[in-house]
Amino acid sequence: MPRLAPIFGGVLLAVALAGTAHAEVWAYRDKNGVTHYADRPLHARYELLYPGSGNARTGGGSRPTRSSASAVTRMELSTRFKAVRHLIREAASQHGLEFELLQAVIATESGFDPGAVSPKGAVGLMQVIPDTAERFGVRATGRQSVSERLTDPRTNIQTGARYLAWLINYFNGDVRLAVAAYNAGEGAVLKAGRRIPNYPETINYVRKVTDLHHSLKPPRTVSEARAEAIPAATPMPLRPPGRG
Repeated sequence: MPRLAPIFGGVLLAVALAGTAHAEVWAYRDKNGVTHYADRPLHARYELLYPGSGNARTGGGSRPTRSSASAVTRMELSTRFKAVRHLIREAASQHGLEFELLQAVIATESGFDPGAVSPKGAVGLMQVIPDTAERFGVRATGRQSVSERLTDPRTNIQTGARYLAWLINYFNGDVRLAVAAYNAGEGAVLKAGRRIPNYPETINYVRKVTDLHHSLKPPRTVSEARAEAIPAATPMPLRPPGRG
């Protein structure tokens, strides 16, 4: 199953989030225009972009903080992200996923590096294991193995999105469990009693994807926030006809 990939240069935003609930993202842009991310200021040129999950949004899910918004802006400026943005949107639409969720998973998995390969053999933007790809319809051709086909951005994103959508459906719409299963495998989630497995990597992975997903989503309107805060009225039962 897909596992966490190593950090690739300055394009990886989400993996820079550390494993604590209040992890931070720091960044600086070098003389070549490349942005480097870390979970702490490694030197004086680093600036705080994201204050951590504890402060990513103010109470009630309102708009992101300035630092969180800045981090999202940096991602939007990433040339690697812009190169595959249309493919992410295409796959999200085709498989019924939120664009921002798929974007958050790819950022966490590979930092938008189509050539990323993990030590466990997970390939490409969504770090798809070839066996998983075969489960979801990717076949070797006369000229390319399944692993080689997964280096194609469209093939990789379509396959990973299809798997993620399947997981969300399998876990009855529970996105956090689906994200945990994307990292650790659905078997691990089932073994944990349909809960996030007690693996530090998976716990951190779910936190990173969730934090980034929330930061990427557009802020809710005032009317949406009010509608969520006010419980729906319970309808009064209809009286049988003919009774006063």
